[in-house]
Amino acid sequence: MTVRVSVRAVSMGILAAVVCFGLFAGKVTSYSYATQFRELPNAPPSSLHLLGTDGLGRDLFARLAFGTRVSLLLAPAAALLSTFIGGIFGSFAGLAGGWCERAILAAADLSMALPLLFVLLALRALLPLSVSPVLSVIATFAFLGLLGWHSSLRVIWAASRNLRSSDFLLLARATGCTRWRMILRHVLPNLRPVLLAQFWISVPVFVLTEATVSMLGLGVMEPLPSWGNLLRGLEDFSAVGSNPWSLAPLILLVLVVICFQLVLPVQEEVA
Repeated sequence: MTVRVSVRAVSMGILAAVVCFGLFAGKVTSYSYATQFRELPNAPPSSLHLLGTDGLGRDLFARLAFGTRVSLLLAPAAALLSTFIGGIFGSFAGLAGGWCERAILAAADLSMALPLLFVLLALRALLPLSVSPVLSVIATFAFLGLLGWHSSLRVIWAASRNLRSSDFLLLARATGCTRWRMILRHVLPNLRPVLLAQFWISVPVFVLTEATVSMLGLGVMEPLPSWGNLLRGLEDFSAVGSNPWSLAPLILLVLVVICFQLVLPVQEEVA
């Protein structure tokens, strides 16, 4: 037990350090993510460029810092949106029952049958490739949040269904409380541990999904960095061979996902 707690504590410390690294990206580097040093393309690490430069002469350390901010700070926003949608509809299905419950669960099953990545790619492809970087960030994580709710809904539905005959909900109905008011004031607060666990599970999933979409050129657009479009630089094997430090985005991505999985049991035990 002590070993497990220490591993979780170390994982939480690593996650906190990575979040701070992205949050204070402007403090940890003096370069902008878009500044080009044209005379130093694919330069090796040095005192001026800690991780070297990419093919356009941009500082990789600066791009890693700002890319961490984009990927790791906006993925929780998408997870929060998807958990909120799943919480609202899951609670409503659990309390309403009947045809409404069947319709919501059928919609969730249909969404689960569709591969999230392919649907996301199809919707993102509808937008022009020339969209601004800021709009690409908003669109990518909005799509993630709006499409990822089905994974949380069934868990929340099962938990809210167990509350359907609870004394405090029967008392709320007796006092004339509306169904939506019961959901917002009584059901969701009692499902806080379940909602927190679903949120925590969704964050690394959305981080990996964003990285995949951006690697394919349909996520966060250049010159704004994210872990996904930073990984596109690994296609140049000769540059990677001459500068192994360009693997830093991949190492950081894998480390963060592993840390999320190691911290997750804390949420499950609370639930």
